[in-house]
Amino acid sequence: MMTNNDIFKKLRVALMLRDDQIIEILELVDFRITKSELGAFFRDEKHENYMECGDQVLRNFLNALVIHLRGTKENPKYPNDVLAKHKAQIPSKEGSKERPEFKAKPRDEEKSRGDEAPSKSRPATKNTKKKEYPKGNSKPQVVEKVKFNFGKNKKS
Repeated sequence: MMTNNDIFKKLRVALMLRDDQIIEILELVDFRITKSELGAFFRDEKHENYMECGDQVLRNFLNALVIHLRGTKENPKYPNDVLAKHKAQIPSKEGSKERPEFKAKPRDEEKSRGDEAPSKSRPATKNTKKKEYPKGNSKPQVVEKVKFNFGKNKKS
């Protein structure tokens, strides 16, 4: 079962509302709440300053939200216009337009194309050359010089 806090959180996220906007909306029904009291509703349940959102707060918020989105009889509003205004007020992240979206390129573009088979000019097997060390000093492989007895005695 959803608690009042869960409902309040989901409404906040769905409508993209900031704390100061929620306070302004609550003032439409003459309900005053501080920013710190409001922040206590959105904290983790294990946090020491967590507060359960009461029925009165949620009821007043829903009534104020209706007025905020629809307006009054004398001054009606269109909810989609109000929501569009909220989206326009959200600040964009810094550097989001300057930095292009990263898209990884495939390693071998011919092999990754789905509409054509890879060309026959390159061999299909991998090149199995041993690693060459700089300055020509080849290091011996240690594993080849070790004899494993796997727990057996040497004399048996």
